[in-house]
This record gives sequence, structure tokens and C-alpha cells, in this order.
Amino acid sequence: MEIFGIIPIRFVDLIEIALVAYLLYKLYVSMRGTLAVSLFAGLMAIYLVQFLVDATGMKILQALFGSLSEIFVLAVIIVFQPEIRRVLLLVGQNPFLRRFLTSHAQDEMITETVAAVSVMSRRRIGALIVFARSTGLRSYIETGQLLQATVGRDLLITIFHGQNPLHDGAVIIRNRRIEAARCILPVSTSMRLSPLLGLRHRAAVGLTEETDAFVVIVSEETGHISVSEQGDLISNLSVDELRTHLTEALSLPGTPEADLNPAET
Repeated sequence: MEIFGIIPIRFVDLIEIALVAYLLYKLYVSMRGTLAVSLFAGLMAIYLVQFLVDATGMKILQALFGSLSEIFVLAVIIVFQPEIRRVLLLVGQNPFLRRFLTSHAQDEMITETVAAVSVMSRRRIGALIVFARSTGLRSYIETGQLLQATVGRDLLITIFHGQNPLHDGAVIIRNRRIEAARCILPVSTSMRLSPLLGLRHRAAVGLTEETDAFVVIVSEETGHISVSEQGDLISNLSVDELRTHLTEALSLPGTPEADLNPAET
């Protein structure tokens, strides 16, 4: 491809231009309204002076700027360290990029959860497991016991074991970690629900009526596996069906794999 028949442009050049523009935009967004803007303007002024010195052939100033240029890159990294870190976080939070980077970890979390639910279903251990997505669940997390633990089948089974003081209430999982256990959820008063449903199922529906969370329920009476999403309840699932529903739910855009700031929960 050529522009005006003079400048040859390759497809990779267009990709490079797009990437540079994206990074510069992210850098601008992260620096806007901060002291870094003034610092950046000062550095640009120094660069302009160096350009004029080189253009006019001022030997002494050229030698001075030549010695300063050796530490220029290091100085930029030190001065703009917070902004560089913020840009890297913004890039890393891109949902398309994170889908490739976190797929293995997410698959492992789903495998551990499904394995735990399978065991609890056979043993008729009641369970209520909440997966946070884009809606913050901080108010519900604060009602329980904070754990900040890695999701594992043994830990989930232990939490919901009847002799464990944490077994009542819900476990809330966010960013592939168990944030808290024994959390209190809102109970649905919907007339659509069967009067035979217990408190766990009504709490699951109640939360999904108010948030976009995805909830897995194991019935203590029957061992049946259910899931709730958007105020709906799907019951009597097999282990394979649970895995399918859970994988689809956590693959949707807006799932808080892209949200790394705990303060926003």
C-alpha cells in the first residue's frame, strides 16, 4: 500500500500506528489532572532545547546534553513510575488480553468448584457459592468472615461441612479467590418461586435479582444442584451441566476478571 504513490505503507505499519496511538491515549488518560503533566511539559522543553542546540552546533551545550542523555531514560522511568504502572494496569485489564492470560487459572477454579459441588451433592452438604461479576458485592462480603483464600475443593467442602461455624450463609468468590464465607444474602420474596424452596435457594435468587452475580446452590435435603442468574433458578443440574453454566457465566463480558481494585467491590 502506498500513500499518494510515494510512501509505502505495510499492514504491520498500520498495526504499529494503532498500538502507539492506543498507548499514548492511555498515557494521556492516566496523566490527566496530575503533576506528571507539568513534568512531561518540562521534559519536552528540555528536549526542544537539545534539538535547537544540535541544530545550531553549540559544542559545549552538546557535550552537556550528551552526558545528560545517558541518564535521561532512567530519570523518566523514576519520575513517571506511578503513571507507567497505571498504564500497564490499564493495558493488562483489557478484557480481550485477560481472556488469554487468565483462561488457565479460571478453568482451574471452575474445575475445583465443580469437584467440590459434586462431593457435596453426593453427601447432601448444603452449599451456597456466589461468583461476583461486574456488580460490586462489598456490602455482602462485609457481613461475613473475610478469608482471601485460593479456591480449592477441599476448602469449599470444609467450609460448608455442618460442624464448621462458617457453614451457614454464602461463600463469595471474586477474581478467582474466596473473599469471604458466612455472608448474608437478601432473600427473594418473588411469588414465582415454589413454596417448597428453602432459604438457600431464595437467598440465591434474591441476590441475582439485585446484582449480576452467578450463584451455585446445593440442597441439603436432596443434594440437587441448582444455579441462579438474573433472578432465575435452574434446578436439578448434573455435574457436567453445572460446568457448562459456570463456564458460560464467567466468560461473559463484565466478569470482574478485569477489575483488580478491591476497593471497588
